[in-house]
Amino acid sequence: MRVSREKFAENREKILGVAGVLFREKGFESTGVAEIMKAAGLTHGGFYGHFQSKEDLALEVSRALIERVKIRWNEIITSAPNAPLDALLNHYLSRCSVDDPGGSCVFASLVQEVSRSQGAVRSTFNDGLSALVDILSEIVPGDSAQERRAKGFTTLSAMMGAVILARAVESRELSDNFLFTTRDALSPAKS
Repeated sequence: MRVSREKFAENREKILGVAGVLFREKGFESTGVAEIMKAAGLTHGGFYGHFQSKEDLALEVSRALIERVKIRWNEIITSAPNAPLDALLNHYLSRCSVDDPGGSCVFASLVQEVSRSQGAVRSTFNDGLSALVDILSEIVPGDSAQERRAKGFTTLSAMMGAVILARAVESRELSDNFLFTTRDALSPAKS
């Protein structure tokens, strides 16, 4: 039985959404096609009508999630013109980022796995991280473009590192310390 174009597109979006959550929660390697399709409420065999391979899906999901991060960061920055960096730090260095890996930053969730891979997904992460440095370079303090770019790298490294470390520990107090001391150290308002 053939499905309509609309239903096909709806199913594809459902697969992408479910895969995005599962990949961020469990990683690319630990998430199987059958699991994704079951979570999407679809049959395993239908997967190959949408994607050539799991790697193809991982690439498409990565691109979409990275684009979503860039859009969200720009929305946060635009909504706080008087303190854009503080607004971004408060958003990113939060309990939500730690407690909901399936719904939060693709980079903090998958960067370690991507660092052991090659190919298009790694290249996509490369471009995405570079774009985030560009965004940060526009809002961090500094006297020159070169200084702000360097601070953009440092800020991004500290932000993502804090979330990754906060997720890795059992102690809520230690986890909060990674988040909130990093936020305070990076905040222009606290300097």
